[in-house]
Amino acid sequence: MPNGSVLVVGGEEGSNGAPVPSLEILPTPEGGDTWLFMDWLQRTDPNNLYPFLHVLPSGNIFVGYFNEARILNPRTFDTISVLPTMPGSVTDLIAGRTYPMEGTAVLLPQHAPYTDPLEILICGGSTEPTHEALDNCVTIAPEAPNPTWTLERMPSKRVMPCMAALPDGTYLIVNGAQQGVAGFDLADLPNLQALLYDPSQPVHHRISILGTTIVARLYHSEATLLPDGRVLISGSDPQTNNPDGTPKFPEEFRLEVYIPPYLSDGRTQPSYTITETDWAYGSTHTITVTLHHGDTSTMRVSLIAATSSTHGNVMGGRTIFPEFNCAGNTCTIVAPPNAFVSPPGWHQLFILDGPTPSHSTFVRIGGDPGRLGEWPPSLNFTLPGS
Repeated sequence: MPNGSVLVVGGEEGSNGAPVPSLEILPTPEGGDTWLFMDWLQRTDPNNLYPFLHVLPSGNIFVGYFNEARILNPRTFDTISVLPTMPGSVTDLIAGRTYPMEGTAVLLPQHAPYTDPLEILICGGSTEPTHEALDNCVTIAPEAPNPTWTLERMPSKRVMPCMAALPDGTYLIVNGAQQGVAGFDLADLPNLQALLYDPSQPVHHRISILGTTIVARLYHSEATLLPDGRVLISGSDPQTNNPDGTPKFPEEFRLEVYIPPYLSDGRTQPSYTITETDWAYGSTHTITVTLHHGDTSTMRVSLIAATSSTHGNVMGGRTIFPEFNCAGNTCTIVAPPNAFVSPPGWHQLFILDGPTPSHSTFVRIGGDPGRLGEWPPSLNFTLPGS
């Protein structure tokens, strides 16, 4: 949240337990409600677990769940507007995007001066009752006038995909299955085809096919951007699809490192030096850059928010292209203006020499206003690990 607190929405009382159709803020505000009931969570149970949550530039909150979406007031959590139903499959009208019909969602890049409507991208999902995975992505600008979903086809079906934001503003789509839903023993036909989504291209021309991955990765798999611009691919819990009860796809302890196209042409990566890594909103910070193929007139700067990711939900994910200017090889970067554009937290700072990214340095933007590192004292609160 913009004030540094954490918003928790929905869930169950343990695995396959009773639904919890409510939301709460952690730590609980003094004198505030510990939780708020949400009828739309109760109505769409159990197809709304791990809902997609994003802070919008207005400060309002986008929430996507099952095949629905709405915008919430960040103080009262009342519904400001209900967005159109997400389009799904042409053959199955009952299609979902959140667990167990699990797709994945990211925010598309924000560019200084941050005046364009922010767009949300959701890829993959599944259907009821056939459990055929969806072969499409949908995008929406939730706070644009008359927002509508735009559907774009993927080359193949995908449930339980993972999406990693890359420093050039594109998105790597990997992992998942072509049949089934999220959960243990509930999916088949692994999808090994990596895809690249490029929002700078025209609609319906944004998805390109990359090289395949090696390992089948279904439930509980992840894709994480590394500081050198590569992507770490991990996970997959066992899927017991064989008639004799043995795992058709075992629990995976192998790791893969995927090399995106911008590192595949042998170009030397640029570099930079920086001394200030704790940034206030709107502050300016100096870096000294070393470029090998271009100059600062064609250079780009990106900030990729550090995330926690599970079940298709890239929590806290942001891609920001901030304002900067250069004199020679010395450049001054302007931090994002406020916590609505960029909620407080850590970001990987990259520079790009043409298509080629540098290694990143982590910078913190907006401090730690929620003091999340200080666990609240409570008789009923157990410290992690204790």
